Amino acid sequence: MKHQNEDQVAKSEDAGSGVFILSVSQATTATFTDLYITLPFLIFIQTGSKRVICPTRGEVIGEAGDVMIFPAGSVVTLENRRILNANYRAAGVYFTQDLVDMVFAEHPQRHVSPGIQVLRAEPHRPFDVLNLIKETLDRHDLPPAIRQHRLLEPLIWLRQNGVQLPRHGEEQAWGKVRRLIETDLGHPWRVSDVARHFAMSEASFRRWLARSGPGFAQILFNTRLERGLTLLQTTDVPISHIALECGFRTPSHFSDSFRKRFGITPRMIRTAEE
Repeated sequence: MKHQNEDQVAKSEDAGSGVFILSVSQATTATFTDLYITLPFLIFIQTGSKRVICPTRGEVIGEAGDVMIFPAGSVVTLENRRILNANYRAAGVYFTQDLVDMVFAEHPQRHVSPGIQVLRAEPHRPFDVLNLIKETLDRHDLPPAIRQHRLLEPLIWLRQNGVQLPRHGEEQAWGKVRRLIETDLGHPWRVSDVARHFAMSEASFRRWLARSGPGFAQILFNTRLERGLTLLQTTDVPISHIALECGFRTPSHFSDSFRKRFGITPRMIRTAEE
């Protein structure tokens, strides 16, 4: 059963006509390796800073007031840094790829991501754009066409400021598998079932995955943990509920797996240890 706050997160996408926004909070500075960005994503940093390592641009650092731009399909290592007596806080805005394609139609499909980009607080004033997004999402009286036009304006602003977002291209095999798993993280996924979904034998499915990166067990493990991380940062859903929602047998299994991958416990995302 979904927790109320998770339902609210899910509803925000429907209300936003392809755009949804999440409030992110983290109590402990921590580094998260090899995170997969499913949709085009903007992170508006409110308190603290964010350090990102991406294959294309190397180290990129965003400070409070900046916006960082993550193209869909990016795989990054990032560190959210709190400041003294204050959690790391940010607003994350996701766009569907269809909206991005409408604005960046002239950009070629790319097999290599343009990497993580950043627009600084000065002179760009990114929070004016964030306020526009929030205001539009809160205006339920707007006709759909006007709502969509207003939600395209932030993407137009990005393009005018030199940001590159690639159009939708051929998705990696492991990305397709992740999207399937994300439809029901609590399902007891087995490699034979997933292979059947893609109309392959198990042997062919494993070879298909091997050509693009991690194997099935690693994809399943990472997808569940990364969804758990998002819920910890953006909701007040109890950790025990998150564990079960994400397909872990017990909260302790989730906690042990989370600590093994990220180096901190789930509780430390929400509460700093003295």
